[in-house]
Amino acid sequence: MEAKIETTENGIKIEVTQVEDKKTQLLEAFQECSEGRCTCPTQEYQKVENLEITDADDAVQLSITAKDGEQIDVAEIEKCLAYTRKRISE
Repeated sequence: MEAKIETTENGIKIEVTQVEDKKTQLLEAFQECSEGRCTCPTQEYQKVENLEITDADDAVQLSITAKDGEQIDVAEIEKCLAYTRKRISE
């Protein structure tokens, strides 16, 4: 699983590739975050206004919009992705 993170004007975009046979588990984990049931070891979720998930052919794309006045910390999101990678690999 590889992730490319890009900062946008009001949040970040993430493209997760090389998901192989873990795509279903990955989508389920991201859906939990989208529904407010995020289990990542960070408080970054408190800054999120909206999380959109797109299921592409060979990838999963996320678009995270920050709440007004907030900025998403890419380092914290990288920790979340590492946590999710480990979680779905078990």
